[in-house]
Amino acid sequence: MSLAALAATPAQAQRAQIRPHIDVGQVLTADLQGGDVLTYSTVGAGIDVSMHSRRVEVQLSYNYQHRFSYDNATPDDDVHSGIAIVRARVTPGLTLEAGGMAVRGRTDIRGASPGNLSLSGNNRSQIYSAYAGPNLSTHVGPMFVNGAYRFGYTRVEAPRGGTGVPGTAIPLDIYDDSTVHVATASAGVKSGTILPIGITVSGAYTRENAGQLDNRFEGKYGRGDVVLPIGRGLAIAGGVGYEQIRITQRDALVVGGVVQRDANGRFITDPASTPRIAYDTDGLFWDAGVIWRPSRRTFLEARVGKRYGSWSYTGSLSYQIGPGSGLQVGVYDSVTSFGQQANGGVAALPTSFDTDSENPFQQNNSGCTFGNQGSAAGSCMNGIFASAATGNYRARGVTGVLVFNRGPNHLGFGGGYARRDFIAPAGPGVPGISINGTSDQTYYAQIFAARELGRSASISGNAFITMYDSDLPGSDTTMGWGANGAYTQRFFGHLEGTAAVGVYGYKAQGTDQLNAQGLVGLRYGF
Repeated sequence: MSLAALAATPAQAQRAQIRPHIDVGQVLTADLQGGDVLTYSTVGAGIDVSMHSRRVEVQLSYNYQHRFSYDNATPDDDVHSGIAIVRARVTPGLTLEAGGMAVRGRTDIRGASPGNLSLSGNNRSQIYSAYAGPNLSTHVGPMFVNGAYRFGYTRVEAPRGGTGVPGTAIPLDIYDDSTVHVATASAGVKSGTILPIGITVSGAYTRENAGQLDNRFEGKYGRGDVVLPIGRGLAIAGGVGYEQIRITQRDALVVGGVVQRDANGRFITDPASTPRIAYDTDGLFWDAGVIWRPSRRTFLEARVGKRYGSWSYTGSLSYQIGPGSGLQVGVYDSVTSFGQQANGGVAALPTSFDTDSENPFQQNNSGCTFGNQGSAAGSCMNGIFASAATGNYRARGVTGVLVFNRGPNHLGFGGGYARRDFIAPAGPGVPGISINGTSDQTYYAQIFAARELGRSASISGNAFITMYDSDLPGSDTTMGWGANGAYTQRFFGHLEGTAAVGVYGYKAQGTDQLNAQGLVGLRYGF
């Protein structure tokens, strides 16, 4: 039985399901345009954990794979792929949370877009992101009080196979790591408690230290919100606040007119340089909109206002279709960074997700994660992992996930749009390279389906398409797509055999690539 089925079975939901496993496989890949055929063997191990009780929610799915190649064109490689989410209720009002992710992501938005990042050596990096912190939600008389703190860390390994960007293009930075501290607090009263209107006062503080060029982000705000009910389940809302954001970074070391980089290609910071301001703003912002909650299963909030010097649009929609089916849509707008978005993306993942949607070729998690509970449909990370960029940016977009889980059938669809407008110091901080004022856009869609065939077999399939567009120097529209299908048969309760086929392609910088893959593998679960 799959983890998705275990998590969805009420009689088993109170017990921990822990299953370590070892894996072996043989993969064949064929270049459908060049005619080359390559093979490699894989050996790996992992663990799947699922536990859902009144006080503790845990889901973990981690896989390590080592690839043994038989030719010089396909080097040996290690792939780490996994998600871990833990939420523990210490008291009725205090919850401790932690989460982490290991994933392969793209390095340069302009470069290659291989559909199976675990196979291609171009334009991909191993990414790790994790967070931990407490959440407090309680009442003081008629007033609610909420508070939270989150510490996050994100690390990106340097790419080994290049980015696939033509040599005439100016190379961009290679992300290193960052630490993020986020603290939030709010207090207020709901409408009808003391007054006919609801009142909330809230604030937040964010600080990030990024490794490359000593990038520093500090942001804080305070705001007040009012909610006025105007009908059954319908209210109008508005808020006003004051915000300060300051972003700085140092210059790169330049010797003889040449920008200095370390062995991994990252910029070396000039120790004599002083922090240069990339973004420094403070002032009022506001927004207004509607809140619609016609039932416990449906919630909609949409707001429009002025922030960051222009119009800003935010909102969310959630609809629980059934116990295992639901819809989630989010519209966002913030000044942020890759590290902050990666941490926030992990924190937004559901505590119960469908492992049937995993790619059998071991490239997971950089796209959409589908939940198997109607109250938490899932989320998509495509816009975040479009590329790992050190520079800060204004992030705007929309993402949505729709899932259906009923009996042996699992179906999910995710898609969205993301735009990043980059912020960097004006002037020659890095001679010949300036991303200030540039932008990129990502469009993506993904679908998966799986079905349990009795107690000992299952089939699954995935398909996706992604398009990247940027006005960075040397860029061109890049598209990636792919589809795969797998059949899994279980033997003797512990042994699983899998046969899978897939096709992946991309078009970038005038280069077309189309690969077909086949896999046969065995997994033994303890």
